[in-house]
Amino acid sequence: MTTEQQRLEDPAWRQWGPYVSDRQWGTVREDYSANGDAWNFTTHDMARSYTYRWGEEGIAGFCDDKQQLCLALTLWNGKDPILKERYFGLTNGEGNHGEDVKELYYYLDNTPTHSYQRMLYKYPQAAYPYEQLIVENRHRTRQDPEFELLDTGLFDQDRYFDVFVDYAKAGPQDILMTVTIHNRGPETAKLHVLPTLWFRNTWIWGDDSDGVPSLHPQLSLLPDGTVLAEQTQLGRYFFHAEGQPDWLFCDNETNLARLYNTHIGSRYPKDGINDHVLYGANTVNPKMIGTKVAAQYKVTLAAGASQTIRLRLKSDDATNLLADFDDIVAKRRIEADEFYAHIHPTKATDDEKMVQRQAFAGMLWSKQYYYYDVSRWLAGDPNSPPPPPERDKGRNHTWLQLINAGVISMPDKWEYPWYAAWDWAFHCVTFAVIDPGFAKQQLMLLTNEWYMHPNGQLPAYEWSFSDVNPPVHAWAAWRLYHMELERKPPGEEDIRFLRGIFHKLMLNFTWWVNRKDESGNNIFEGGFLGLDNIGVFDRNAVLPDGSHLEQADGTSWMAMYALNMMRIALELAQHDSVYDELATKFFDHFLYIAGAMTNIGEGNMGLWDEQDGFFYDQIRMSDGNVKRMRVRTMVGLIPMFAVEILDDKILKSRPAFLDRMEWFQSHRPDLYSQVSRYTETGKSEKRLLSLLRGFRLKSLLSKILDENEFLSPHGIRGVSKVYRDQPYEFTLDNTIFRLVYTPAESDSAMFGGNSNWRGPVWMPLNYLMVETIQQFYDYFGDEFTVEYPIGSGTQITLKEVARELTNRLISLFILDETGRRTTFGQHPKYQDPHFRDYVLFYEYFDGDNGRGVGASHQTGWTGLVAELIDRKYDSLQ
Repeated sequence: MTTEQQRLEDPAWRQWGPYVSDRQWGTVREDYSANGDAWNFTTHDMARSYTYRWGEEGIAGFCDDKQQLCLALTLWNGKDPILKERYFGLTNGEGNHGEDVKELYYYLDNTPTHSYQRMLYKYPQAAYPYEQLIVENRHRTRQDPEFELLDTGLFDQDRYFDVFVDYAKAGPQDILMTVTIHNRGPETAKLHVLPTLWFRNTWIWGDDSDGVPSLHPQLSLLPDGTVLAEQTQLGRYFFHAEGQPDWLFCDNETNLARLYNTHIGSRYPKDGINDHVLYGANTVNPKMIGTKVAAQYKVTLAAGASQTIRLRLKSDDATNLLADFDDIVAKRRIEADEFYAHIHPTKATDDEKMVQRQAFAGMLWSKQYYYYDVSRWLAGDPNSPPPPPERDKGRNHTWLQLINAGVISMPDKWEYPWYAAWDWAFHCVTFAVIDPGFAKQQLMLLTNEWYMHPNGQLPAYEWSFSDVNPPVHAWAAWRLYHMELERKPPGEEDIRFLRGIFHKLMLNFTWWVNRKDESGNNIFEGGFLGLDNIGVFDRNAVLPDGSHLEQADGTSWMAMYALNMMRIALELAQHDSVYDELATKFFDHFLYIAGAMTNIGEGNMGLWDEQDGFFYDQIRMSDGNVKRMRVRTMVGLIPMFAVEILDDKILKSRPAFLDRMEWFQSHRPDLYSQVSRYTETGKSEKRLLSLLRGFRLKSLLSKILDENEFLSPHGIRGVSKVYRDQPYEFTLDNTIFRLVYTPAESDSAMFGGNSNWRGPVWMPLNYLMVETIQQFYDYFGDEFTVEYPIGSGTQITLKEVARELTNRLISLFILDETGRRTTFGQHPKYQDPHFRDYVLFYEYFDGDNGRGVGASHQTGWTGLVAELIDRKYDSLQ
């Protein structure tokens, strides 16, 4: 075991980490408006002066796992109108494609215990163009690209600073912070560097549910120039900065005068350091005490020069704070290299290893302390004005049991500084490669009683916990279990985890069956199911005259869910036979769903279209008639994901389950005929359970592998490319709805317009596609082939198909033959040596050219590329 792997066994090493959000302003938690307008209730302009209720934000933030004490970076180039304490971005209403961070920052390295981590922030030397970014994007339409920071020209002559921030731990409560500034410009430039330490304000709200005491903490300057941080639960920490910086103290309290024109409250409020540095105001405490402090350095750098600043935050001991600093940092870097040397595939290229390591780094940096007590949020705090009465029946009012207070893997910490249920499951699969313990803890956390609704629903995301995300959590649980099983010797299976998650997910499965099968016919709805605007119209909308949408993807996700639960139950039955009956129950569910998808209602109208060889959604009208929506989207490919391969040995060891399978074959041939022939063994005595028989699989693959339909140079598109020149139209209640293939930026205002499933490549469903095709290969072997490229007459195996898709997805990030990274698009600045090897893991990718689109730091599920790099080399064995 490497040193870092050994640390994973010690929970103390996880206490401190990058758990500070990149954005707290504009979040639901900080919104106490009557109309739920979170973006405008707490704005970026207010953020420097407003004391947050539920969390903190900062650049390169680092804190304890209850976010009591926070450390982050603050900068000022002498020209900006405010200190750079937080990232700037557009709100949902300001961006022509929704909210969007307008900064250049990169997560470069991190270890699972955060014993070493590194990031980079690029800061212009000219005034930051806040107004220009807002105005220019406001003038653009949904058909225009977004106006980015690089488009302003501020970086054209390299007049910017590269600011690297490294954290290393000498021990679990001993944090070393290094700030290294490079002047990339052609002339001497000045910069104020202000590493900032502060306490999250927990003392003005009264007793709280996150376990943090409400007693007032304090920061104070000791005679030797060290800052003492004292808090009842956290204890004593000493903050030392090398050299002789100017120490600036204020209070983490709202500036009531600035925001509300009320001249009460602290003389040295939260923005006191800002006003003192910029204007010389008397807004820092001369007594050198407070709850927020910055060490101010005034740095002058010649062209091409650099300077390093060292700081240390240490519990209980204030001696020798900088004596062994460099040795510790160097040692932690070496240990990080050793850890990842054991993670990377041996045969991977150096560039693939770098991409994989940065993908892991982005996920690790995106951990965040997330606190949200819905009951308390709705009722308001004793020391605050009561919320407006409209909130009693407003957002999330039925989730009174929800109390979240802990470190959670976020999609990203600026655009989505809140969890999303299905993103979370994909995160766990990637985390399992480097930290299986954390992955399992995270998946279990989502199903805890203070997350899950009493009716069994999982919370979707904070904007609406009652929305529905695809139920991929049983798949993730089985995947985690199986991934860990491959690394452990026989007899060390984590049955406790598998049993615990299975019992919780049974509640959730029951909720789906009871709430999302409108007609009781095993055809499921679910709404937008995380695919935002993939539909012709809003799939969450109530349709005219009581009609409802019967979804190929909603129904397929449930078929997949049933198979995943069946497989987990079979595994548990190896240890306790009581699970045999539960395995049978989920097998039955799968068959009934399969039968419903293929053959239901008058005229045997199902979701499979025999003529087109594709699955389609349909609308069931109030009079019982059905209208099929013949549009080829990713929705019609999701039925492929409902697949399970069973080893014949397992079935023979579960005779009761095997009898039930054979019973269906003889007594319900109508259902048996709709699925794969699971009574016939394939390669290596395996059996196949799937919604698809061979001819249907080939029919879908003929469209998946067609570059005029779903196959892009870099993965599978969300919508067939045929709708670029021939848009799809659907008429409902005398209204014409239209869908056009849009490869990148969305042309639809649905769900805020900041997401687009009408053409781009999305990593999570592509990942499932690769895994699914590999599973089919495990059953069929080399005898099952498909034509590729389409029209060539050449036949390849499914293993080769999976490998081809894997390589296309990885090609988004690695250098191509011209030395470019596809994800960066064509902007020439990305070929600069100070840009080229800093990878961004975008939310999704242009369906034509692979350019990264959407949230630039949504490493969460796009980080699956790290696992795909592993999979690429596994498939070569």
